[in-house]
Amino acid sequence: MSQKSRFTPSFQSIKSLPGDFRFSGAPASDRFGDDDNVRNSNIISSSIPENGELKDSIAEGVEGSPGPLGDMDQVIDDSPYSGNTISTEDRQSRVDEDLDSVTPPLPSISSFRTERRWGDTTSYAGKKKLQSWYQLPNGNWELGKILSTSVTETVISLPNEKVIKVKTEDLVPANPDILDGVDDLMQLSYLNEPSVLYNLQYRYNRDMIYTKAGPVLVAINPFKRVSLYGNEYIEAYKRKDVDSPHVYAITDTAIREMVRDEVNQSIIISGESGAGKTETAKIAMQYLAALGGGSGIEHEILKTNPILEAFGNAKTLRNDNSSRFGKLIEIHFSETGKISGANIQTFLLEKSRVVQCTEGERSYHIFYQLCAGAPPALREMLNLKSADEYKYLQQSNCYSITGVDDAEEFRVVKEALDVVHINKEDQQSVFAMLAAVLWLGNISFRVIDNENHVEAVADEGLFTVAKLVGCSPEELTLALSTRKMRVGNDNIVQKLTLSQAVDTRDALAKSIYACLFEWLVEQINKSLAVGKRRTGRSISILDIYGFESFDRNSFEQFCINYANERLQQHFNRHLFKLEQEEYIQDGIDWTRVEFEDNQDCLGLFEKRPLGLLSLLDEESTFPNGSDLTFANKLKQHLSSNSSFRGERDKAFTVSHYAGEVTYDTTGFLEKNRDLLHLDSIQLLSSCSCHLPQIFASSMLNRSEKPVVGPLHKLGGADSQKLSVATKFKSQLFLLMKRLENTTPHFIRCIKPNNSQSPGIYEQGLVLQQLRCCGVLEVVRISRSGFPTRMSHQKFARRYGFLLLENVASQEPLSVSVAILHQFNILPEMYQVGYTKLFFRTGQIGVLEDTRNRTLHGILRVQSCFRGHQARCYLKELRRGITTLQSCIDLLLIYFGESYHIFARKQTGIFEI
Repeated sequence: MSQKSRFTPSFQSIKSLPGDFRFSGAPASDRFGDDDNVRNSNIISSSIPENGELKDSIAEGVEGSPGPLGDMDQVIDDSPYSGNTISTEDRQSRVDEDLDSVTPPLPSISSFRTERRWGDTTSYAGKKKLQSWYQLPNGNWELGKILSTSVTETVISLPNEKVIKVKTEDLVPANPDILDGVDDLMQLSYLNEPSVLYNLQYRYNRDMIYTKAGPVLVAINPFKRVSLYGNEYIEAYKRKDVDSPHVYAITDTAIREMVRDEVNQSIIISGESGAGKTETAKIAMQYLAALGGGSGIEHEILKTNPILEAFGNAKTLRNDNSSRFGKLIEIHFSETGKISGANIQTFLLEKSRVVQCTEGERSYHIFYQLCAGAPPALREMLNLKSADEYKYLQQSNCYSITGVDDAEEFRVVKEALDVVHINKEDQQSVFAMLAAVLWLGNISFRVIDNENHVEAVADEGLFTVAKLVGCSPEELTLALSTRKMRVGNDNIVQKLTLSQAVDTRDALAKSIYACLFEWLVEQINKSLAVGKRRTGRSISILDIYGFESFDRNSFEQFCINYANERLQQHFNRHLFKLEQEEYIQDGIDWTRVEFEDNQDCLGLFEKRPLGLLSLLDEESTFPNGSDLTFANKLKQHLSSNSSFRGERDKAFTVSHYAGEVTYDTTGFLEKNRDLLHLDSIQLLSSCSCHLPQIFASSMLNRSEKPVVGPLHKLGGADSQKLSVATKFKSQLFLLMKRLENTTPHFIRCIKPNNSQSPGIYEQGLVLQQLRCCGVLEVVRISRSGFPTRMSHQKFARRYGFLLLENVASQEPLSVSVAILHQFNILPEMYQVGYTKLFFRTGQIGVLEDTRNRTLHGILRVQSCFRGHQARCYLKELRRGITTLQSCIDLLLIYFGESYHIFARKQTGIFEI
């Protein structure tokens, strides 16, 4: 069916769409470059007559909705991306019901084409729509009813019954009511910012928090419990009884594609802090455990969540359960599709939070859980106090989270530690290390001479820490108050000033906690991998910190935002670059869609020798380097870079894909060096407790060769060769390499408000996040393209047996074309490339259904034939057995009679 489609102005803020961009779609001979044709199967547009005049008509979409992009061979029609479709009759009746009160009956569907471009900037007055969007001075969009219009001005009525006169060019077209709350943004007739915002808000207000944007799932944090989860929903998505957008649907697709294509999958969850990434990852893991369970290992995998959250999550100003580290959970499957094991990799734990907290935030959850939930025996053993008695926790003046019972959470953590096979003795040691970190913060210092040198005060804090780690108070005092240095051939002991001693104490606390976190992850991995056979098939779930921009941004935000730049490029690469490049390489007609590429910003970070990371490492090696000299060096070498801007004093600004962020370099060098002096490591190695010994050994063996030069002179441990930034960059590169070898599935989490309150939807905040993650661009490129593709060889091999004629001797391309013709696949629904066939969404599903039915029929025939063969064989066998038995009986009778005759003869002779 040909349809009329009308395309309207896009916003200048959406830079990814060229002015001459258009879709094509009706005749078989049309190409993407034809100006007079539109070939989009999912555009639904409507115009409403003004003053009783019918000037436009409704254009309806054909069945199906665009499927996922990415480098995959095919997408079956029961994919979660296929979505619900509304029949033409249903839609027409719904339009009539919605609009009878304000307009005469709508005309029937018209089947003509029109030229409209996404970059259309013509006057909106000529389009004479009944409703349109108008942007208020505060930036919010309101849906207004057009009362009268002229070439330059239009009078509209706003929802508050206020009537205003606006410039006609400031109006943006609104979608008809029939499209309110569609579950895929690709179904919107007008894909402009206010329409997308309204559609998401419409669904959000009805607790429909998931919406598809082509191949991407948009998840809006409801900040409350919603009835969308549990075994009933899992079974429904497993049986394909439900196809509405959901994390379950995305995860189900990943499982099916892993089994079908024998390719590893990844689910990449991104979004700002507080957008719900951690909960989304847990929901995906629950579905995987439900479908791949059976061996018991799935229960252990799920129990890792409370452990990692307790030790790696904290309350921030924006999120009560913010992940302060990144994690990649790789879940392995057996040949039968059952979970066989898992492995967890973590990235960049925010160690500074252990010793420093902002007002209104909390340190890591486990500290408060331990203080609130430890039983009396444990409290006595650790000399444990309440949370408000520890100086590390006092800084933020925040000790609880509304609605969270820390004591109960501690019970859950202990139960989880049991499940992942961490024995009671090790658990006691873990809690002892946590208490030691807290008590380290309570150690104070006193001045001992005129040069402001200090030594640790011998008080409760000092003695408790010494007892918990297993060393003497004197050894601990020396390690915190002095530093051994080698000058020439001599070893000297240098006394520390107050600031130096405090830094040494805090460095020890941070290192103990970071090593404890790494040790826990290592133990979990051992538990999940014991006795499990890997097959090479896996699904990885990436839950990593989102883009961050605060009033003051430090080294942590610097690294986090760099990681997000890398992930955004991976997103661009799969959904934009590779998509369009493949069309071009395979000779497919395609109108290129421009998008924001962040390569310049990545170059600013990674370029050598004059990139942000290189200059940071260079300055970190200088003994006299400071945060100010680092800032000045950046301004000196990077001022010409378009993504960089120097600021006053120690600040600089980077233009990220998500917006500009200003960083304060205070503390950059110290955090990048992350040096723990060798004296502190030796202290840990000499402790009687086994965990401090393990930590010391880990730190000493972390590097292949000792530090030489300036870092050594700074007093750093011989083992600490690599800076934090360099190690993080290496981790990030390995992560990207791993993700490149998987088929990705993207979930974009959106935070609707900053107050973490249910029911509040801030348009500006949501819009900024949608722009950052490229949702609108994804929809446009998906709606106009061919998301399903398959090589000629694979297509012919998979579906060739369905042909009525024998074409086994023909080349794959001929077989493929014959298949398409036999099943009447419309020419406008596919294109033939040099090496692949490219399909619109849903087309492969028709063939896949036929293939499955045919195979099922073949199996039934084979089953019947084999049953017939078995029955015939059994009959023959029985007949043979009966015959054999008859022969044996005859022989027995014959030989029996002969024996009796012989016996009688012998008896007669004897009688004679």
